[in-house]
Amino acid sequence: MYDFLEGKVDRITPTELVLQVGGIGYSLHISLNTFEQIKSNSELKIFTHLVVREDSHSLYGFSSLNERELFLKLISVNGVGTATARMVLSALNVDEVISAISNGNVGMLKSVKGIGPKAAQRLIVELQDKLGGIGSEEAYQLSGQSNSIDEASDALIALGFTRASVQKTLLKISKQEGNNLETEELIKKSLQLL
Repeated sequence: MYDFLEGKVDRITPTELVLQVGGIGYSLHISLNTFEQIKSNSELKIFTHLVVREDSHSLYGFSSLNERELFLKLISVNGVGTATARMVLSALNVDEVISAISNGNVGMLKSVKGIGPKAAQRLIVELQDKLGGIGSEEAYQLSGQSNSIDEASDALIALGFTRASVQKTLLKISKQEGNNLETEELIKKSLQLL
């Protein structure tokens, strides 16, 4: 119904944006990632999705088309509602979600509040082959994930780092360096970033 809204920011919080468009204030639910992208703007264009329920009409706002497309994919999974999808997009950016799903990384998905092991498996099974075209190409390149990444992840978690921070760091290193680093190199580079 609404593809995007363009106007002046009336007020913004980490979870809500009120955008003034033609004298009307639209209240939009947003993710933390969208908040980070738009928080310093006084005027902006935001992509939207309207969710109509029996008891409410809710408008969701996204800083990019990729984030909106991923949101739509997430809510298409049985048992994943709009609140959970927004929580996923607040905890992880678009490429991190795509990488976690395409690589079957249950641990990274479980690090999101509200996502348990069954929900993480369901996201992977239902969306693994349906994410093409969303996000950057690098997010899909981790599908040939080597044992060295798994070994480095296990070692860093054993050292006391959280699974979510370890996964984010290893993903960042893999984007920069590629997937062919040895376990020791991965651990050294991760320790510099953690």
